[in-house]
Amino acid sequence: MTIRELKEIIHADILCCEDKLDAEVHTACGSDMMSDVLAFVKNQSVLLTGLCNNQVVRTAEMMDMVCIVFVRGKTPDESTVELAREKGIPLLITPHRMFNACGLLYSNGLHGGDSV
Repeated sequence: MTIRELKEIIHADILCCEDKLDAEVHTACGSDMMSDVLAFVKNQSVLLTGLCNNQVVRTAEMMDMVCIVFVRGKTPDESTVELAREKGIPLLITPHRMFNACGLLYSNGLHGGDSV
């Protein structure tokens, strides 16, 4: 699945890096705890979160994630958007709650990585 397809499935708006919408997304992770993402997530491609700060972008960069989706219509501040733009990480916003957004993606073929 591409970011463009993911965007359509979860009815998301894109905040930055529109030129990367054709990047492939193979797996997903949903978490508000960046420490859990760093400790337990391996080989993920998209991060779904309700946390809206620069640490989300820094975590995604460290974990080589393809994009970040902010759930529940949350909007990060301009400094977070600018950091993502600098790092080349697309930011999307979906009105769906995390559970629903993950469920929609899962039912459309996007799965999590290996179990711990």
